[in-house]
Amino acid sequence: MSYRNYSVTVYENLKEMYHATAKKWGRKTLFYQKQTDFYRRFSYADFCRDTDALGTALCQMGLQGKKILLIGKNCYAWTLSYMACVCLGVVVPLDRELSAEEIGRFAELSEASAVIFGDELSQKLEALPESVEKIPFSSLKQLLQKGRRLLAANDRCYLDHPIDPSAMCALLFTSGTTGEEKGVMLSHRNLCFNISEMCRMFYIDEKDVFLSILPLHHAYESTCGFLCPMSRGAEIAFSEGLRYVMKNMREVRPTVILCVPLFLDTLYRKIQSTLRKNGMESKIKLAVSITDTAVSEKLRPAAKKKLFADIHKSLGGRLRALISGGASADPEVIKKLRELGFSAYQGYGLTECAPLVAINRNGFFRDKSAGLATPNTLLDIYEAQGDGIGEIRFRGDNVMLGYYQNPQATAEIIRDGWLYTGDLGFIDEDGFLYVVGRKKNLIVTAGGKNVFPEELEYHLNKTAFVKEALIVGCRGAKKASLDIVAVIYPDFEKIEAAYGVNYSEERLRLEMKKAVSEVNGKLLPYKRITTFLIRKEEFPKNSSQKILRESIVRDVTQAYLSKSDPE
Repeated sequence: MSYRNYSVTVYENLKEMYHATAKKWGRKTLFYQKQTDFYRRFSYADFCRDTDALGTALCQMGLQGKKILLIGKNCYAWTLSYMACVCLGVVVPLDRELSAEEIGRFAELSEASAVIFGDELSQKLEALPESVEKIPFSSLKQLLQKGRRLLAANDRCYLDHPIDPSAMCALLFTSGTTGEEKGVMLSHRNLCFNISEMCRMFYIDEKDVFLSILPLHHAYESTCGFLCPMSRGAEIAFSEGLRYVMKNMREVRPTVILCVPLFLDTLYRKIQSTLRKNGMESKIKLAVSITDTAVSEKLRPAAKKKLFADIHKSLGGRLRALISGGASADPEVIKKLRELGFSAYQGYGLTECAPLVAINRNGFFRDKSAGLATPNTLLDIYEAQGDGIGEIRFRGDNVMLGYYQNPQATAEIIRDGWLYTGDLGFIDEDGFLYVVGRKKNLIVTAGGKNVFPEELEYHLNKTAFVKEALIVGCRGAKKASLDIVAVIYPDFEKIEAAYGVNYSEERLRLEMKKAVSEVNGKLLPYKRITTFLIRKEEFPKNSSQKILRESIVRDVTQAYLSKSDPE
């Protein structure tokens, strides 16, 4: 194994962590937040002082041990509220894109006593019962002043509030692809263990600047993009939004960005588009070839950054790592970015694991892999078949306490100390994990062969005129054999650009047929797509932008049964 684990400080709880980091890094910047045309800085000492003050004020409001909803955009007020709530009671982070009805449902499910929220969301919260205390971000200034006065008067209700490391401190509702949310209960032990595990595998220090672009209510961003860099003395800059990411990158010059596969794809496309406009494609291709053959592997990254300095400068000039999660990234995009001197890695995790399970490492990675298990955990394949594929299971101190008020669902996913992920995959001889699909999505042919819809969807999504696709296994009313049906949402913008706005339905069907034929040419016979259906509207998605498969599969299956002559 050509890697080493980095030494880390292991904390018992998050209150201990933020006090320790404030003592060590003091006036060093922790957060950058854009305010009109400049970035306001908040230091480690500021964060510690403000969290203690807010926690004290909330304690005086009788919220110790209570569940507190947290809804808002990524900002200093969000992180401050998160830390005070998680150390005083139970924080319940929610997606700010939820409807008023959904927020009300989660408030009821979690038995929330209060909600801290961005002022722009006040209208959505009007229907919440009076028993739920409403605390807008704009009122935090007054609460901080109150908390400081109480602390000055030696009020230690928050500072001395006991923290049980094994008790629930965060309740995260997973959005799931079935529409059936479950409340994941996490403890300080879960979170602190996950922090130390990530930092053992991925080096972070006080010179790093993380650009926060993913919503903090997700475990991936809150643990890996907020708590982890904070534990190591790094800085965190909040992006103004996806439209401004490139601009923000030039402004704050980040060294690390946590992202999803779509961001990697978009970033690479933007780079390629710029190179084409400037007539640089052939020159860059030659330079890539030279550095890949004439420069040693050890010196190659530095040589590429120097050779492609203009490209790197357009992204801030200091970007050393892009870490992708949430879904499988395109290995070809990862490879292409590395050819230009950008290190992109993918990892694997679940909210139920707080969330990190595996990650690729600098100098020891596989582009197609989700990475290696974190050092002090166990990763295993349950009931592996002849090809080594089986259900991925995991055990470690970051495995959740269970699903909130749902012992049956908890017992189904956690058995004998193992968390059964519901994902299918295999582990190679070097310990790298490969995720091939979801167990519940698996299609089994009449001959007993396994077809992974995700594989076919990946290939279809890479064809010229397909925007998104979903694969369904169907049995027709008059057929005993299984048909593999592709439900395709075409890229209408590309079709219009190629054939004009008045393109015919025949042209649309022809292009989709070509796409299916192109994919089938890459597949073994039993995997090939039998027929396809065209959608005129985007697939319905959850807050993580994952397709709600269950409803689509149900509708397509029912429609297929009644269709005697499929297209």
